Amino acid sequence: MQITTQAVHAGIEWDTRTGSIAIPIYQTATFRHPGLGQSTGFDYTRSGNPTRQALEDCIARLDNGCRGFAYATGMAAITSLLLLFKSGDHLVITEDLYGGTCRLFDQVFSRFGLAFTYVDTTDLAAVEAAIRPETKALFVETLTNPLLKFADLPALAGLAQSRGLLLITDNTFLTPYLLRPLDLGADITVYSATKYLAGHNDTLGGLVVTRDPSLAEKIYFHQNAAGAVLAPQDSWLIIRGIKTLGVRLDRHQENACKIANWLNNHPHIRKVHYPGLPQHPDHGLMKQQAKGFGAMISFEVDKHERVEHVLLKTRLISFAESLGGVESLVTFPEVQTHADIPPDLRTRLGINNRLLRLSVGIEDADDLIEDLRQALEG
Repeated sequence: MQITTQAVHAGIEWDTRTGSIAIPIYQTATFRHPGLGQSTGFDYTRSGNPTRQALEDCIARLDNGCRGFAYATGMAAITSLLLLFKSGDHLVITEDLYGGTCRLFDQVFSRFGLAFTYVDTTDLAAVEAAIRPETKALFVETLTNPLLKFADLPALAGLAQSRGLLLITDNTFLTPYLLRPLDLGADITVYSATKYLAGHNDTLGGLVVTRDPSLAEKIYFHQNAAGAVLAPQDSWLIIRGIKTLGVRLDRHQENACKIANWLNNHPHIRKVHYPGLPQHPDHGLMKQQAKGFGAMISFEVDKHERVEHVLLKTRLISFAESLGGVESLVTFPEVQTHADIPPDLRTRLGINNRLLRLSVGIEDADDLIEDLRQALEG
């Protein structure tokens, strides 16, 4: 089946007793045993819950993996993956990544002996140069946040395999609808399901998928032991969101392409970061490896004073953190999503006081363009 069909049918097969089309919300902490030493397959919701498992099975199918795992948040999912490593281990990381991930690495797990080196993961030579004898994994955002660079995943996978490393990919911006990293050689894919997968800015969640059964057992051990699992109600909301993933992302992308081209020709815009633009340095590579370019746009205005115009004078586009919902949102990375990245690194990357990040929703594109026009032009 095509991925859109798989998404629509998430959870349908679960309730064989009543034939419910929607997966029930199994709002229970524990499950009754049918007899001594017997189990229905569910014992305690931290260890497994039917609603959560329906979501985990769904994301595993969509990503073409062997097993999926659902967590309370995207950061909880990444935290659980870091439990695969021990003190003294080293990871090579995308330098242009979400500030909360950077904070987790540098301010939390570095205290427990893990070491991290940030590199431009679109530069294979730089990645290879950063690998040490104690390196255990590469952690890559498939489309980076906020500068929207796209790395060559098969090349990174080949490098990782030749060195005996795990390749972990954060595929939040693209989702399996646009890119399946496991098919390109990645070992693990992680998502903030809060974003495009849930799609409605109404719940939090994190998802992990792996293609290796032995690795899946290790991930499940940590999921169960640490316990940062996704609750049944939130699992149900994300399943509901995933059902419309394809039609939503088609509209998101259609809008983003139109808006990026409009921004690219506006006199108050210095630079537009959107891989769907032919002049983007990774446009050709992404066209080969992905089914689309996503719906995130970062753009740099001509002067800092104009940032406030956009943030406070847009009427349809909300000044709010997060992304991937049906409503358009704009953020100021330097002081919001990427405030925890060291200032010198922000400066080198181009995350400056003129850069804005736009999550394009599914409203009418012409209405969004008019909203941006009146805010930019005062």
